[in-house]
Amino acid sequence: MAHLLSAVITKGTQELSSLEIAEQVESVGASLSTDAAADYFLLSLKTVSADFTEIFELAGQILRSPSFPEVEVELERRLALQAIRSQQEQPFTIAFDHLRQAMYQNHPYAMSGLGTEATVATLSRTDLQQYHQTYFRPDNLVISIAGRVTPAVVALVEQVFGDWQAPPTPLPTLTLPNLTHQAQRTTTPQQTQQSIVMLGYLAPSVQESDYTALKLLSTYLGNGLSSRLFVELREKRGLAYDVSAFYPTRQAVAPFVVYMGTAPENTAIAIEGLRTEVELLCTTQLGEDTLQAAKNKLLGQYALGKQTNAQIAQIFGWYETLGLGIVFDIQFQEVVASLTAAELQQSARQYFLEPYVSLVGPESAVNNLVVPTTI
Repeated sequence: MAHLLSAVITKGTQELSSLEIAEQVESVGASLSTDAAADYFLLSLKTVSADFTEIFELAGQILRSPSFPEVEVELERRLALQAIRSQQEQPFTIAFDHLRQAMYQNHPYAMSGLGTEATVATLSRTDLQQYHQTYFRPDNLVISIAGRVTPAVVALVEQVFGDWQAPPTPLPTLTLPNLTHQAQRTTTPQQTQQSIVMLGYLAPSVQESDYTALKLLSTYLGNGLSSRLFVELREKRGLAYDVSAFYPTRQAVAPFVVYMGTAPENTAIAIEGLRTEVELLCTTQLGEDTLQAAKNKLLGQYALGKQTNAQIAQIFGWYETLGLGIVFDIQFQEVVASLTAAELQQSARQYFLEPYVSLVGPESAVNNLVVPTTI
């Protein structure tokens, strides 16, 4: 629902058509876009200071009174269905979808943000209107502005949104199921040139104290050409076409994932190699130089992610949405700098349990495969 709404919300308001919105934005060289992520909906705009008032007022109109034209809803619904079908042909996406479903079961994170063909096919304009009325309200909104912020900008926010009244009904309460560790393996035979091997671990949310340690371990394992997985499994052993790790920031339990694209005949070796490298973190502490190099990489990339006003506005708005406050920006960097090898090992031991495994590749490579239970 959120993904479809993000595609349609800019296609008309009670006063403007889709074309009129586009012309107003492009006539001043501004940009306006939307996104629906796992934990939030985002409308972002970028413009020079002289045109900020005009585009900000437009953004307020889009957020408060979208019209969801029937023809646009139908068009974007068809495009969403095409995107879902396209992803079903991509081995990496298939592997991650199955891994996510195994890890999260009946938790909302189990689902793709695009939805499924069955659910998207039934969505209507009325559904979007009801969804908008339920969640798009001033007490569920964070406005984050970076740039030449003056008292006039603050007054403009009050002018555009100050009279927006929250409805009397409270926001719906989201009750998330408790996740239990039940490691399993899923296999998807597909006639591909390589096998996708993916291992997943249930890891802490951004709200938990071990979050920063897992971020640092993810950087050490799979971030860049100097990462542990790249050097050991691709450069030294020649196993991988592609190998990496990712650990997205989530409001609830997050997935910590290591993966590899490899020749089908190396599928079993790839599983063993990935598990060995992850489990080594539980038994062996990082050396001082290695630890400092990982910290420098993580902090350097974090700093590069805050170079533009758009990046700053988004990351600070995200922290506010999570309830962390923008002070988390400083806290995160301080915690990274203070982490010890012993603390990283302790976090690894807590979260790197028996992994969930997802395999996609030729039937002969992924079926009847013995996955090692101990390394």
